[in-house]
Amino acid sequence: MELQKLTNGHHQDFQHLEEGESPEQEEFLPHKSDGGKPPQFTDFEGKTSFGMSVFNLSNAIMGSGILGLSYAMSNTGIILFLILLTCIAVLSSYSVHLLLRSAGVVGIRAYEQLGKRAFGHPGKILAALVITMHNIGGKLEFWVSSDLIFKLPFFSWFLNGNYLIIIVSILIILPLALMRQLGYLGYTSGFSLTCMVFFLISVSSLNAVVSTTNFNRERPCVISVTLVVLQTAYTVPILAFAFVCHPEVLPIYTELRNPTKRRMQAIANVSILGMFVMYLLTAIFGYLTFYLNTEAELLHTYSKVDPLDTLILCVRVAVLVAVTLTVPVVLFPIRRALLQLLFPDKPFHWVRHISIALCLLFVVNLLVICVPNIRDIFGIIGATSAPSLIFILPGLFYIRIVSSEPMNSRPKIQAACFTALGFIFMSMSMTFITLDWVYGENRSGGGH
Repeated sequence: MELQKLTNGHHQDFQHLEEGESPEQEEFLPHKSDGGKPPQFTDFEGKTSFGMSVFNLSNAIMGSGILGLSYAMSNTGIILFLILLTCIAVLSSYSVHLLLRSAGVVGIRAYEQLGKRAFGHPGKILAALVITMHNIGGKLEFWVSSDLIFKLPFFSWFLNGNYLIIIVSILIILPLALMRQLGYLGYTSGFSLTCMVFFLISVSSLNAVVSTTNFNRERPCVISVTLVVLQTAYTVPILAFAFVCHPEVLPIYTELRNPTKRRMQAIANVSILGMFVMYLLTAIFGYLTFYLNTEAELLHTYSKVDPLDTLILCVRVAVLVAVTLTVPVVLFPIRRALLQLLFPDKPFHWVRHISIALCLLFVVNLLVICVPNIRDIFGIIGATSAPSLIFILPGLFYIRIVSSEPMNSRPKIQAACFTALGFIFMSMSMTFITLDWVYGENRSGGGH
């Protein structure tokens, strides 16, 4: 690669590249070199298309938390929910902007390396640990809350779904997780999103199914336009977690064809907008089906209507397939974080690549099968790591790395406020999790 030639001290070549010969270097080469060493971007040429990158990032955003959005709307009302969802989507896009801007200044596309550049080796360790714990404890929480999905009538011989979890991990997740480049998962991510579109269409159709039952006849069916209760404050962290995709942003950026900050920001905006529409429609259709009777997880509510209904069974299978295909995408930033921690200067090696994937799947399956009440542990992890990834760390990275702007400039002040908002969300999440423990009420709609 041309960038590797820079280490030989060819100042003229470096100056020539700085002048913007390609979109990649125009966006990422800093004006001043760091210690005479040029930034290293990647060890292979990015080949992933714009569309495949959108599929992968959308799949990273999507999680089992979509099943709790109707419950969140029942706690806030339609208008307030729409306002909150819009604000969180915009803030998530702004967070990606901060992340890409920080990466562009120093020419680094690794979350952990940004942590190192901002706060030294402790920052690198912190970023890697937060990514690892969030993706294991937050997004893989689906495996803990999947009993209803795995306990399908035609899978009744799988005791508690444990056998099915292991088989799915070995036959589906592991082969996909062993791929070297994230871009190859664009096809499975597209299929996963298709399953969720089917889920959305089915939720809108199930209104007719529920209307023929006695489920709502003796229960209040009131459409709440705005509703402010204690659970309303609980909705804010739920919505914030629903848009966490930041550990996957930089790996996807690394593999993007013709990468520029503008192009990657467009991918993030399209992905966030697409999931915003899906989240909103799912919440509305689910809420208008059960109104104030909506439970914390939408599939649990449907199971009380007619658990053997063919359409409901198909919806459960679609959700199972969709979120299963999300897991390999989530494993990529975890493995990258572990490689940055354990083997920071080692080149790619298949043995390490495969070993880490096997260990991650083994640990997750072991925790889900053997540890009781692990969902509370995952809830704490999600409540602390998600605000860190979407608010706190991007804001701090921007403040520390972008030295061209003074601290009293508007962008720096905005980044500082953004970071403070993350600490507020973290405090809110931990407060309501504590309330759940104290009063024994499950007010949350599920994490992302």
